[in-house]
Amino acid sequence: MIAFAHKPVMFEEVMDVFAPLESGVFVDGTLGAGGHSEGLLTRGEHRFVLGLDRDPSAVAAAAVRLAGFSGRFIPMHREFDQLGEALGDACDDNASFCGAPSAVLLDLGVSSPQLETAARGFSYRLEGPLDMRMDPSKGQSASEYLEDVSLDDLAKLLRENGETRFARRIAKSILAGRPYRSTLQLAEVVKLSIPAAARRSGGHPATRVFQALRIKVNNELEKLQQGLEKAFRLLAPGGRIAVLSYHSGEDSIVKSLFREQVTGGCTCPPRYGCVCGAVPMAKYVVRSKVPSKEEIESNPRSRSARLRAIEILDISESRSGGKDG
Repeated sequence: MIAFAHKPVMFEEVMDVFAPLESGVFVDGTLGAGGHSEGLLTRGEHRFVLGLDRDPSAVAAAAVRLAGFSGRFIPMHREFDQLGEALGDACDDNASFCGAPSAVLLDLGVSSPQLETAARGFSYRLEGPLDMRMDPSKGQSASEYLEDVSLDDLAKLLRENGETRFARRIAKSILAGRPYRSTLQLAEVVKLSIPAAARRSGGHPATRVFQALRIKVNNELEKLQQGLEKAFRLLAPGGRIAVLSYHSGEDSIVKSLFREQVTGGCTCPPRYGCVCGAVPMAKYVVRSKVPSKEEIESNPRSRSARLRAIEILDISESRSGGKDG
């Protein structure tokens, strides 16, 4: 089992989002090492936390870490887009978990323990099998995906994940180098596919390629969209959703879905106000916030994080605007 020692990103900012919610069911949809869940449980004795993660190693590690919160914490090996089923199972196990949840938290991306475990295949710096699956028990590994993908599809995937200049060139080199058995084999092919002058700046050339493959192999963007849509339907009025994203594709989905909830889908020109009758379903709690300079210095992997949060409105009552974080 992976030793899941991991420092939660923007910990105090996340705790502040949920501070007004003193009781109820909290869903940590990306449980990981359990750091955020531990904070939620410690800061509210009437809170009950359902922790979900698609990585069985994370679930097992968090269960050990949070064993002292028996009766208030349920860990589950589930994906976030299975939110409704997970809540139903938790309710069957413990009546305190019944009813609409008060909060949902998502801390997206890959964790430090996953990156630092060579056998998981997430890192271009460590020799290991080219796997990249969050749940190693199912789905297609990165090496299997590369066996079947076409040039056009791979180039498109790389472009969509920020590799705009050399996407097709890299894709051609990757396909020419098949089959892939290790992470360093792929990293070297990517490196050599880029002109020497372009390698001198901007970090390791395989960074975005590995990120793109991980996102694709785990269907991360699709599951994020589906999971958030379920959360909107399931949360109690006054409930809050907070999302930490680390990639422009993730953040674009969160920003768009949150805006739709806050505006009710209104597309009227802002200068004229809403005249289409759209009904806002949420208000902003944190429109957009990034880590402090101090946090980035102490935890460099937090540098790309962005926090957004909204509160679900009770549409039967009068509504007022939210605050920006």
